[in-house]
Amino acid sequence: MKLGRNDACWCGSGKKYKNCHADFDERIQDYKRQGHIVPDHSIIKNKAQIEAIRESAKINVAVLDYVAENIREGMTTEEINQLVDSKTRELGGIPAPLGYEGFPKSVCTSINEQVCHGIPSEHDVLKDGDIVNVDVSTIYNGYYSDSSRMFCIGNVSEEKMTLVRETKNAIEAGLKEVKPWGFLGDMGQAVNDYAKAHGYTVVEELGGHGVGIHFHEEPFVSHVTKRGEEMLMVPGMIFTIEPMINMGKRDIFIDEKNGWTIYTEDGKPSAQWEVMVLITEDGYEILSW
Repeated sequence: MKLGRNDACWCGSGKKYKNCHADFDERIQDYKRQGHIVPDHSIIKNKAQIEAIRESAKINVAVLDYVAENIREGMTTEEINQLVDSKTRELGGIPAPLGYEGFPKSVCTSINEQVCHGIPSEHDVLKDGDIVNVDVSTIYNGYYSDSSRMFCIGNVSEEKMTLVRETKNAIEAGLKEVKPWGFLGDMGQAVNDYAKAHGYTVVEELGGHGVGIHFHEEPFVSHVTKRGEEMLMVPGMIFTIEPMINMGKRDIFIDEKNGWTIYTEDGKPSAQWEVMVLITEDGYEILSW
């Protein structure tokens, strides 16, 4: 339904449309007329939603901080799952992965050649030299947040340590391209260029996503795209940047037994960091990391 200029704005501010988002919407339509992919209103969060998502993100960060304080050699990934579940609930949240499309645990724990979606188990023990991604997602008052970190267990080889460090640096390279009225492809190319320059490959089939009102929203956020392509970034968008970067080839496969865990096909290590970002009027804000 097309709004009249004197109608209440779609964002819920209570202001007249002409005094709120009319010029904003027209600017988006200009990009659409040029053939670009643009967000619709369902992707753009209003002030109240952003504040609620920010509160969820505070819990997500606190839970990952708690994992960082307690993770150690000899711990099982099931123990990590219990830490995440108990801390999330203690802080008033709900672990978003638990039961999501049948996922059986409250967190994903992916070790070494596991790319993502590792299922915690009492049989998976963290060993000296392992690298592990812990991916935490939180629901708080109905709003979602999502981020992950890499952890190095004991004496990690320089090769693995460098992969972990450079994967994080690839996100930093991508973040330099995150700004209102730019394109997701600007970020994607920066991440991919950085990874390739350091001898790594980026998984193409998996990527980030919109988040906040639901666990996974539009847009899909690729990390192998080209500058000037993909969706236009505008203030109010919230999405994750979470490249999965492999030491070897980019090829992956899914564990047929559990239907979730994804591995590198060549058995070489993979690393992933995930941040959740809000596009602002003049740049971005990292909500969860």
